[in-house]
Amino acid sequence: MVFKRIDIHKARTLLDAAPENGLQVIDIRDEQSYANSHISSALHLDNSSLQVFVENADISKPLLVYCYHGNTSQSAAAYFGEQGFKEAYSMDGGFSDWEVNFTDKIEAG
Repeated sequence: MVFKRIDIHKARTLLDAAPENGLQVIDIRDEQSYANSHISSALHLDNSSLQVFVENADISKPLLVYCYHGNTSQSAAAYFGEQGFKEAYSMDGGFSDWEVNFTDKIEAG
């Protein structure tokens, strides 16, 4: 599997099970947007931090990637799948859909 597209509800299920499944959550929006608010436990990644993350991440654990609307995250999730991540997911609807539906899982900057 290279990557799968999932909706925000499936992403929420994965996030809620994170203590057991070891889910890694990656926010690829711009730094200011991440600083303003992001999904709880999400790590901000950009081109300068990407390689270090890939070198240190546990590729056996699931990885959820999100962006603003779920478009750019597809390419990013595909990249992580190509790097050997066993489960790479792109969240359809992105943070904009998540923010409307799951305010309890958002950290504000």
